[in-house]
Amino acid sequence: MSTPPAAPEPSLIEYPSDFPLKILGHTRPGFAQAVLAVVKRHAPDFEDASLTMKTSKKGKYLSVTCVIRATSREQLDALYQELCDHPMVVMVL
Repeated sequence: MSTPPAAPEPSLIEYPSDFPLKILGHTRPGFAQAVLAVVKRHAPDFEDASLTMKTSKKGKYLSVTCVIRATSREQLDALYQELCDHPMVVMVL
């Protein structure tokens, strides 16, 4: 006897929606540019000028915040996955 496939969970986000992403990595040259390249692949309409950065108190970490126009759960899942898999990224919130 087989069990039927589970229904996908309904999204708690209404699309399209402005969605903030905070990406944390070690402070090093090229980190913000690498993050921006990944974000632009998944959200081509992202405005580069709206990217904000902040260094940690001791300067070891850099957080990059991007507010994208999310159009689907699949888009967000793919973006989170690529960011999390990136070797320069420590954490994505």
